[in-house]
Amino acid sequence: MPEPITPVTFPPAFLWGAATSAYQIEGAVREGGRTPSIWDTFSHTPGKTAGGETGDIAVDHYHRYRDDVALMAELGLSTYRFSISWSRVQPTGRGPAVQVGLDFYRRLVDELLAAGIKPAVTLYHWDLPQELEDAGGWPERDTAFRFAEYAQIVGEALGDRVENWITLNEPWCSAFLGYASGVHAPGRTEPVASLKAAHHLNLAHGLGTSALRVAMPARNSVAISLNSSVVRPLSPGDPADLAAVQKIDDLANGVFHGPILRGAYPETLLAATSSLTDWSYVQEGDLRAIHQPLDALGLNYYTPTLVSGADASVRGPRSDGHGASDHSPWPGADDVAFHLTPGDRTEMGWSIDPTGLHELIMRYTAEAPGLPLYITENGAAYDDKPDSDGRVHDPERISYLHGHLAAVRRAIADGADVRGYYLWSLLDNFEWAYGYEKRFGAVYVDYATLTRTPKSSALWYSQAARTGTLAPTETN
Repeated sequence: MPEPITPVTFPPAFLWGAATSAYQIEGAVREGGRTPSIWDTFSHTPGKTAGGETGDIAVDHYHRYRDDVALMAELGLSTYRFSISWSRVQPTGRGPAVQVGLDFYRRLVDELLAAGIKPAVTLYHWDLPQELEDAGGWPERDTAFRFAEYAQIVGEALGDRVENWITLNEPWCSAFLGYASGVHAPGRTEPVASLKAAHHLNLAHGLGTSALRVAMPARNSVAISLNSSVVRPLSPGDPADLAAVQKIDDLANGVFHGPILRGAYPETLLAATSSLTDWSYVQEGDLRAIHQPLDALGLNYYTPTLVSGADASVRGPRSDGHGASDHSPWPGADDVAFHLTPGDRTEMGWSIDPTGLHELIMRYTAEAPGLPLYITENGAAYDDKPDSDGRVHDPERISYLHGHLAAVRRAIADGADVRGYYLWSLLDNFEWAYGYEKRFGAVYVDYATLTRTPKSSALWYSQAARTGTLAPTETN
């Protein structure tokens, strides 16, 4: 018999949460004055999503939010991270807010507070208003200023009751999956545009942070959530593989944390992309605007990345875990090969490696000393199905969560200031280009009836949230 894992106990003030995003759960895409976002357009374009599925209804959280908050309370969550639909609040991405849109989020926040759950607001989770994309999208400088205006609107509306704010979620995906590989909205495949988008997302973060601080009480916390990659060489002693690690680390991590945390882009990044761009779109004062002091940093982690040097003339499928496309999300990195990392895998094909989360936390503990950290996304997709009694048993997800939460606790013991964890995701939902094929939720959703059923992992996580202790589980 395998030995049970020793119970792990967290600090009393540690926050236990779950996360979602607006387009993935809300539905009601034509209600209350909301206009299309890039994800409405993309998902309605034939061939862009699995089965042509869209977020038109999603899991109808817009109408069922009270029940969903009651479910969170039953599970004992202390915090809930959700995103605001820019198109619901400011339909054209310009001008005054639509109050009925803001009222939905006011009601949601009030419901959470009444249930004793701390709301954490993410302003942007990939759903740019389509009219701003029609004007050029994130590769256009003006979009950053439009974001700052939007941030001020939402900050003024909710800042008296919401203390924890996140400007952008995973800007890497917005820039490089949206504008380089095209597997995410808006589906463009323009390497230079993707680098411009990355810079303007950074600028949006900086300008948005400043706008929030003007609009809100000083007690509130402003952060950003980065899906920073843990990049490892196929052969640690091979100089070509180590050079590949540097290149991908710059494109995955340095392009964002360089200007945000240090006020400068890595010189190695500028050199690696010099054949594509001279970065002249970085204007005087931009880096000062981006380099705003943060109150916290959000880290999203799922799986590590394994790379080696390669012949740039040889093209083939990339095992980088970011969807199938003839176009790379890694501009200037054609001489890098991606490899499947070893070990068990989730339904996304991603390897399960909690050591990567510990490594990521400790990296940012060293690179941003004194900055509180939150794990703002971590979770796994599995092929969950109800049994004959209607129960959904997902022991693989329990094992995944135990391993990664134990890695968080180990990092805390090693001196990291990690203050909370947000499981991805609260509910099964629209999983972007994968449609409804991939289930990340701790709560099962029957898409025909929209009935919610907590999986066994939700009950396990509930116990952890209530006790601050990870229940022992047997290794496989």
